[in-house]
Amino acid sequence: MQQNTGTLRFDNRYLFNLIGPLLIETLLSVTIGMMDTIMVANVGEYAVSGVSLVDAVSNLFIFLLSAFATGGAVVASQYLGKKDEKSSCFAAKQLIYLAFAFSAIVSVILFIFRKAALALIYGSIEADVMNAAVDYFTPILISYPFLALLNSANALFRAMGKSRITMVVSIIMNAINISGNAFFIYVLDMGTFGAGLASLLSRIVACVFMLYKITRVKETIHVEHILKPEISFPMLGRIMKIALPSGIENCIFHIGKILVSSTVASFGTASIAANAVFNALGTFANIPGTAVGMAAVAVIGQCCGAREYKAASHYGWKLLALTYIMMGMTSAVMFILTPELALLYNLSDAAYSLAVESVRLNMVQTLLFWPLAFTVPNFLRAAGDAKFTMYVSMASMWVFRVLLSRILGVNLGMGFIGVCWGMFIDWYCRGIFFTVRFLRGKWKSKTVV
Repeated sequence: MQQNTGTLRFDNRYLFNLIGPLLIETLLSVTIGMMDTIMVANVGEYAVSGVSLVDAVSNLFIFLLSAFATGGAVVASQYLGKKDEKSSCFAAKQLIYLAFAFSAIVSVILFIFRKAALALIYGSIEADVMNAAVDYFTPILISYPFLALLNSANALFRAMGKSRITMVVSIIMNAINISGNAFFIYVLDMGTFGAGLASLLSRIVACVFMLYKITRVKETIHVEHILKPEISFPMLGRIMKIALPSGIENCIFHIGKILVSSTVASFGTASIAANAVFNALGTFANIPGTAVGMAAVAVIGQCCGAREYKAASHYGWKLLALTYIMMGMTSAVMFILTPELALLYNLSDAAYSLAVESVRLNMVQTLLFWPLAFTVPNFLRAAGDAKFTMYVSMASMWVFRVLLSRILGVNLGMGFIGVCWGMFIDWYCRGIFFTVRFLRGKWKSKTVV
């Protein structure tokens, strides 16, 4: 970090070194996240179905873990900006204990009732699909505490601006997962249990390494005497002030996506297939915005901790401009390549035509409005203004993405394209509220330390 005279704290080299590895890490998480499903396809369709059912449940839990990690990272980052390294380290320790306790409790409860939980969520499903899901779910549940600790340590290193180490760990973790899948599935013929076991081993290795790194006193933010419990409810309260609204927001968003998917399913197989392509290609286009959002915790969080709000605004607009430039490039490339990329999914003519139309529409809307709807709220969360983002996101999700999508798609007969427009209007609403909030500066009074 470069401390300048006046208001600026970070130079362009710092921002490049922070965001560059985050781009690679986010790309890895998007591409490698598909590997369990792809590699288990060798077992059969029932195995693919079982893994996909568990992933839907796991994603909800991972959103909650991400909320805890974000809350702890924001608090630690603001203390770092305040030059109170002792409190920053103490906040890190509280995050580690909070994440571990929560994940351990959830893991034990779900482990005991794993089959009943899947049956409760999905109702009556075929026996071979249920068995495949339970086999995969078993090691995945054991991995939750390791994943919680890993996510927390990663968030703390990003708060320090050290994203290169999280990128390297992500590469190692994914290499273990892929090689483990190949060994357990293809060599030992362990099916979905083998896929889950590979994920468990990769998370254990990555977790142990990152805990070793975060406990070294040479790190600006570190955890001392990790095996000696120290609980501070005021510090936990500061973390939860960010984590709880973010967690609720993430969960509601995930539930809303499930409801929208059920609406799409009512339009038939072609719409379901087009929606799968729409989501997959859209995720790739969003990678730069996701990476910048993670970087904002370190940059804007430290500025707000130091009460340098002019610098926080400066970097907010700079990061937003950078997001538009990078997403402009990804959106343009995806727009041009959409017809060729859609061919990879072996779609019917109807599904292919719908996929190309919807994805290209998505790329235009993504370029224009996605950064305002999803990058700017990360600036607000980094400042501590998490409740506002929660309220806006929840209201916009239910009114536009869920309700309006159904009106446009079903009642007005627009089908899947109507659902897409409901989502875009949701972006417009979010973007307006978040941008106005950032412009007016109300977030400056929300600093948590």
